[in-house]
Amino acid sequence: MPTTTILRGGRVIDPAAGTEQIADVEISAGRVTRVAPAGHASAETPADATIIDVTGLIVGPGFVDLHSHVHSIAGQRLQAFDGVTTTLDLEAGLMPVEKAYADAAAAGRVLHYGFSASWTDARGQVLAGLPARADFHDSAALLGNRDWQRTSTPRELATWLDLLEGELDAGALGIGVLIGYAPLSDPDEYLAVARLAARSGAPTFTHVRDLIELNDATPVDGSFEVVRAAADTGAAMHHCHVNSTSRRHVDRVLRTLDEATTAGSRVSVEAYPYGMGSTSVGAAFLSPEALAATGLAPSNIVMLGTGERIADARRLNEIRALEPGATCLLEFLDERDEADRAILRRALEYPDAIVASDAMPVEWQDGRSDTREWPLPPGASTHPRTAGTFARSIRLMVREHGLWSWVEAFRRASYLPARVLDEVAPDMRSKGRLDAGASADIVVIDPTALTDNASALDPVRPSTGVRHLLVDGEFVIRDGALDESAYPGRAVRGLPR
Repeated sequence: MPTTTILRGGRVIDPAAGTEQIADVEISAGRVTRVAPAGHASAETPADATIIDVTGLIVGPGFVDLHSHVHSIAGQRLQAFDGVTTTLDLEAGLMPVEKAYADAAAAGRVLHYGFSASWTDARGQVLAGLPARADFHDSAALLGNRDWQRTSTPRELATWLDLLEGELDAGALGIGVLIGYAPLSDPDEYLAVARLAARSGAPTFTHVRDLIELNDATPVDGSFEVVRAAADTGAAMHHCHVNSTSRRHVDRVLRTLDEATTAGSRVSVEAYPYGMGSTSVGAAFLSPEALAATGLAPSNIVMLGTGERIADARRLNEIRALEPGATCLLEFLDERDEADRAILRRALEYPDAIVASDAMPVEWQDGRSDTREWPLPPGASTHPRTAGTFARSIRLMVREHGLWSWVEAFRRASYLPARVLDEVAPDMRSKGRLDAGASADIVVIDPTALTDNASALDPVRPSTGVRHLLVDGEFVIRDGALDESAYPGRAVRGLPR
């Protein structure tokens, strides 16, 4: 018989209803069975129920991260301390998706997980003859390979579109499109992807190509390309990390997106609260020439793991040739500057902007990419957003600047991201809300203590302030401590077509 847990007397947030109340939350068999005003005991509540006093704490649906490249136990544990209960790789995806799901299930996962169909891997297979192995590091190495970045022949286009369609049939949660890494490819190919998505009832998740302000040679402005595809095809188009691809032009980009949604197009957008990005050093937009065109320099790049700050163009070209898949950090805004910090806040403040981390893998210099040890062994590196995106967003937007209420914070971090996947993954319909019947994916937060702690110097320092975290009704974090035996994460899959 399923056990019952009651979170008693917390400040309960349901972003679906827009409500906030002092209430008890009853949980059984992976579901919320009842939310009732505090102290209203139910005769149906089992006498042996586990009762947790959460007076003075905030109780809400666990955060849903649409953009995480964390495919490891170590990384998911960091995200758990950031309040995340569902972590999905949708911008890049993995191929074949069946292998990605099987590998995750075999290893065990702390959080719920899922993948999109990888546009990059499909093109790499067809245009460059490189097999896809559902491995993030293989896919990252591909980003520096120019063979797959060209425009396809009609036959090649039809072949990789068929691969993507097969991935959707296999349960992929949409199509992840890294067109910013193939910035000169024919825009008609992007429209073809959008048409496939529209026919399939699946969303797309795009790392856009260059903005016209950053590269006047771009075939089409990256953000305009997304809204045009949405208008022309009716597909649901998601614009990834608008803060990093737009930089100091974010206000113009947000106006473009606003005009599109006002006109009825299905466009969603995400942001994270850092002025520093992370990617493979071989990316086209990190060549010395591309950096110079956007006002950046090789010295804005720091290699992950070694901490080397690139001295000059010669050294950058050397690293790009020797190890194009190596992960680096890119400083695209100066977080010491209030004007640049304000840009990041405006991206998050934009109506309906979703919080998403773009979390990166956790890696060690000795070659390890995962561990079951906790705390993490010394020497681990990643982008600080892996550990701190959600706590940092809430600290800034709720506590420090008063730009969001707590209800709004949960709407941005839980409710809205879950809704992006309602059509393709019915399991998501019970996530992002906190009422009877909702998934028991719940975060309990100390509102005065929630903060990010990770930095470029200490990137794997967990956030603090998450007192309890339940995934599918099972405690992953209880009283601020990790349960190292907990692996309740389940696969989130798309509907069979």
